[in-house]
Amino acid sequence: MSYLEYSVKSVPSGFAKILHLNWAIILLLMAIASVGFLMLYSVAGGSMSPWAEPQMKRFALGMVLMFSVAFVPIWFLRNMAALAYGVSVLLLVAVEFFGSTGMGAQRWIDLGFMRLQPSELMKITLIMFLAAYYDWLDIKKVSHPFWVLVPLIIIAVPVFLTLKQPDLGTALLLLFAGGGLMFLAGVSWFYFAGVIGAGAALVTAVIKSRGTEWQLLKDYQYRRIDTFLDPASDPLGSGYHITQSKIALGSGGWTGRGYMQGTQSRLNFLPEKHTDFIFTTLAEEFGFIGGISLLALYVLVLFFCIVSAISNKDRFSSLLILGIGLTFFLFFAVNMSMVMGLAPVVGVPLPLVSYGGSAMLVLLLAFGLVQSAHVHRPK
Repeated sequence: MSYLEYSVKSVPSGFAKILHLNWAIILLLMAIASVGFLMLYSVAGGSMSPWAEPQMKRFALGMVLMFSVAFVPIWFLRNMAALAYGVSVLLLVAVEFFGSTGMGAQRWIDLGFMRLQPSELMKITLIMFLAAYYDWLDIKKVSHPFWVLVPLIIIAVPVFLTLKQPDLGTALLLLFAGGGLMFLAGVSWFYFAGVIGAGAALVTAVIKSRGTEWQLLKDYQYRRIDTFLDPASDPLGSGYHITQSKIALGSGGWTGRGYMQGTQSRLNFLPEKHTDFIFTTLAEEFGFIGGISLLALYVLVLFFCIVSAISNKDRFSSLLILGIGLTFFLFFAVNMSMVMGLAPVVGVPLPLVSYGGSAMLVLLLAFGLVQSAHVHRPK
C-alpha cells in the first residue's frame, strides 16, 4: 500500500505522535544503555571519566536525534533513501583519501568535535536503500535474475570499500544484513544456495591465498582466524584476548563476583574492556544471570521490532523495521559469540553498551527510523 493511497488524516499529528511512539522499544533501549553506563563506570575503577560521562552525553544526543527522526514522515525518509546511500558511499571513498588512522585501520573522518565512522552510517543507509528498492519493485520481479543483480551491486560496493579500510567485521555485517533483507523481501532460496556455495569457495580461496602474492586478507586477520580455531596456540600473543575473555566469563559463575569486583577487568588482564569485550566484564561481575538478563533485553527489542513490522501494512516500512532489527541482532549476536570464542574476533561492538560515539548515534538514528515507520503506519 502506497503512502499516496491513504488519507493524511490516518496519520497522527502534533502531540498525538508522541503517544503513538513505540514506547516499549524506547524503554528497552534506555535500560540497555543504563547497563552500559554502569559497566563503563566499573571498568574505569569507579569513575565517570573517561568513558561513562561521554557515553551518557552521546546517548542523550542520540535520543534527541531518535525523537527528531521519529516525527519525520516515513514517505520522506523513503524518498531520501537513495541520497542517503549515495552520501554514505562518498564518505567511504573520502575515508580512503582523508581518513584518520587508529589501531592499524583507516576508518574515521575527523570532524573536530568527533570522529565519524562512515561504515557505521552505511549499515543503516544500506537497509534504507534496499527497503526502498523492494518497495518500488513489482513483487513478481523480486526473483528475476536482473532484479536480483541490482541489490547485489548495491551491497557489494560498500562491502568492498569497507574491506579496503580494512574492517572485516563491518564488511561481514553489511553483507549479512543486505543478504538477510533480500531474503525477507522474498528472493528465491535458489540464489541463497548459490551464495552459500560461492561463500564456501571464497573461504577456500582465503585459506589457499595465505602467504602468496595475492593474499586476500591481512596478516592480523589470518591470526584472528588461527586464534579462533586454537586460542591456546598463542596464549600470550594473538590468543591473549580470547583466553582472558574466557577466564573472565568462567570466573563469574552463576551470580558473578559482584559489581566492581571483577579481577580480570580491574587488574587490566582483559584488553578492550570498555569496547569489544565489555560483555565479559558484565559476565564476570554479574555472572550468568547478568549476561542472560542483558541478552533478554536485546531479544525483547527484536521482538517488538518484529511485531511492529508485521502489523505495518506499508512494504517499505515493514522491510525497513525488519532490516534494522536484523542489523541490531547481528550486532549483539556477533559480539557475544566473539567474546565467548564461538566466532572470530572481528571488532564488532556490543550495541548501546560498548563505548563509542558513531556506533551509538547511528544505532539510535536507526531506531528513529523504526519509530517513524511505526508512528506513520497506515491505519
